[in-house]
Amino acid sequence: MNVVVVESPAKAKTINKYLGSDYHVLASYGHIRDLPAKDGSVKPDDDFSMLWEMDSKSSKRLGDIATALKSADKLILATDPDREGEAISWHVLEVLNRKGVIKDKGVERVVFNAITKNAVLDAMKNPREIDDALVEAYLARRALDYLVGFNLSPVLWRKLPGARSAGRVQSVALRLICERELEIEAFIKDEYWTIEADMKTGAGKAFAARLQSIDGNKLNKLDIGNETAARAIEAALKDARFTVGSVETKPAKRHPSPPFTTSTLQQEASRKLGFSSQRTMQVAQKLYEGVTLNGEVTGLITYMRTDGVQMANEAIAAARNVIQSTYGEPYLPSAPRIYKSKAKNAQEAHEAIRPTELSRSPEEVRSVLDADQYALYVLVWKRTMASQMESADFERTSADITTTGNDGKPYSLRANGSVLKFDGFLKVYEEGKDDTEDEDDKRLPQLSKGDIVGAQKIEPVQHFTEPPPRYSEASLIKRMEELGIGRPSTYTAILTVLKDRGYVRMDAKRLIPEDKGRLVTAFLESFFKRYVQYEFTADLEEQLDLVSAGDKNWKQLLNDFWRDFSNQIDGTKELRVTHVLDALNDLLENHVFPEREDGTHRRACPSCENGQLSLKLGKFGAFVGCSNYPECRFTKQLGTAGEGDASLVPADGIVLGQDPETGLPVTRHDGRFGPYVQLGKAEDGEKPPRSSIPKTIKPDEIDLAFALRLLSLPREVGLHPESGKPITAGLGRYGPFVLHEGVYANLSDFEEIFNVGLNRAVDLIAEKVASRGKRGQQSALKDLGAHPDGGGNVLVMDGRYGPYVKFGKINATLPKDVTPEDVTMEQAVELIAAKGGAKAKKKAAKKKPAKKAAKKKAAKKSVTKAEG
Repeated sequence: MNVVVVESPAKAKTINKYLGSDYHVLASYGHIRDLPAKDGSVKPDDDFSMLWEMDSKSSKRLGDIATALKSADKLILATDPDREGEAISWHVLEVLNRKGVIKDKGVERVVFNAITKNAVLDAMKNPREIDDALVEAYLARRALDYLVGFNLSPVLWRKLPGARSAGRVQSVALRLICERELEIEAFIKDEYWTIEADMKTGAGKAFAARLQSIDGNKLNKLDIGNETAARAIEAALKDARFTVGSVETKPAKRHPSPPFTTSTLQQEASRKLGFSSQRTMQVAQKLYEGVTLNGEVTGLITYMRTDGVQMANEAIAAARNVIQSTYGEPYLPSAPRIYKSKAKNAQEAHEAIRPTELSRSPEEVRSVLDADQYALYVLVWKRTMASQMESADFERTSADITTTGNDGKPYSLRANGSVLKFDGFLKVYEEGKDDTEDEDDKRLPQLSKGDIVGAQKIEPVQHFTEPPPRYSEASLIKRMEELGIGRPSTYTAILTVLKDRGYVRMDAKRLIPEDKGRLVTAFLESFFKRYVQYEFTADLEEQLDLVSAGDKNWKQLLNDFWRDFSNQIDGTKELRVTHVLDALNDLLENHVFPEREDGTHRRACPSCENGQLSLKLGKFGAFVGCSNYPECRFTKQLGTAGEGDASLVPADGIVLGQDPETGLPVTRHDGRFGPYVQLGKAEDGEKPPRSSIPKTIKPDEIDLAFALRLLSLPREVGLHPESGKPITAGLGRYGPFVLHEGVYANLSDFEEIFNVGLNRAVDLIAEKVASRGKRGQQSALKDLGAHPDGGGNVLVMDGRYGPYVKFGKINATLPKDVTPEDVTMEQAVELIAAKGGAKAKKKAAKKKPAKKAAKKKAAKKSVTKAEG
């Protein structure tokens, strides 16, 4: 009997069928150990030794593997064919060695690029040892990420309240997004005009041309800068006689793109299918693990985490056979197309993403795939097939149309076009276009030198220059790849972390930096500039590649990095918050203090005479306040700055009118926690009636009538028919609601606060009470095991406002992009810490010292030490 370890249970079942009864295939369920989310997990002073932690579920799975191995002859490690897969195999072997179950048993490492019977059986015939260089590259990368995260993040927490964390690569990706936003904000649009002509040949064939030169001088983009100049040219060309001065025709070829890598698949799935990078990888994983075909589970695509563009010789041969039989001889190149990987490290440049069986058309598997799986399989199949097809042939034509204007100057217009002579690979696949790419030229009619053509219409067209577009997930991944930042397996994780931390948001599929993210970036650029430089990060990635190729010592890499990085961290200990704020004020001046329409200084306080606005740091993050505090209490929420100075609301508010019942003024204010309306003024230290303005309503659109509606809340809906007590409708932290005896039930929208009836309110309250009862009977969605610092288990629960992690009395809501099934202990611990978990644990320890022993016992069981 041989024990085989793979990563996923789905693969385990499939591979066991392929191998037969002599093999027992078990799943590790991904990584079995990780560095605990606490100080001291990586010890630079102890030759970078690491402490590894294994949760209760992984312990059970490794226990099952160890039990099975006792009666086996051999251990075969068959985790994924990338650096992470190599690391998982190493971790499994390390733990099994510590358990003493390996002894004299044989250990082999096998890799297969596809979940098919032939691929698996062939891999079993070609075992190897664990690649130490790949493992060392993993250890170096994991240590670097830990050292940056667990040393830099506390600096952020101390010097920049509200910031969540910083990361070695995520912070550089965030800088890209923030810098693009700065470019957009600094952009000044320029007006320019073009002269467009609708023309016809003598035979009546229409085509378009554009003015190219005047009096022998070629026009640049901004040369016609206003309507007056454009109309003068229009007048000069009125009723002019146009002649074809020259015609130039050139053949052109367009070659197919190589088959997909991880990043190009994510980019193309975004452009053509609208998938996020996370969704792309989820669907690709399903296609890789396989579907049931003819009674047998079969993987449909090869491994989807790769930076290689080459295909196996047998795959190329299969593709050429399909091309010849399906499309014919003209579409088959005389020789196979060979693509070279851009990856500097050949050990990590695996085969490109392709169908496992090239002859398996998308229609053959359509019935066993869902819509997303089918769409992605079509994309992979077509791209792979096109990569081995003949190039497309075009004929590109440009014609210069000349005339002498009414002003006596010679004018020249240019008409461009192209003709597709042979479609080649375009018969199957055409790559999606980026924001900066132009559409293909249109076809021109037959033109010859000396032909007289007529102008049906001469039209000046106004344009304005546009700022660079915000990054989409696809274009950001492309840019990161160009800069050498990150690797195939990291792109999705980087984007997910940035969104989970609240550093960026998605709007119309574009990444927009939140103020929190911009503050973090500005802080890092001011005090840790080297570590968010693109060249430095890319160079570090290259050094890690050298480690995985066996050409660099991984501990020397860590030592070189840590020496300078730790000095930089130490240098911030005496950093005063005033220095931080001064730096942030300068770097973010255009964003935080926009130019004002009235011409006053952008940082002058609108409430007092000589105060100056500045960023301030509070318990919940940054806001804008006056330097004359506490005499002047003007504050403004960061992120409310709009065009001009509309957001600068005076400290005593903007008067909207007078309440007809009380005669008190109704004012609009901009507070630290957002805009609100207020009735009257504070007297004797008591706050007057206030109501927050809903996020869906623009503050400057609020009028007196709307403000009075807000101030009338909460509204009594009626008395509950059973209890006889009132049900009220109001606006709270989580939106509109109805309330009865402590039970809140959400309303669908803001307007429902004012029109919800008693019957619906009673139904909503009853549904909420019923759902509470059900939740009370349910167990945890997931038990993550004992907290690394002791004190009990960490649970994943389903709550009133969505899933959350629970540790003792601490509840931390899960980010929207994280599903309960995917939560890791590391994520949970970080969320708990952000909610004040550390303080809570200290209090608990004082009250219950008995837990100290339990903590030591748990630590002894769950934490093992590895010296590299």
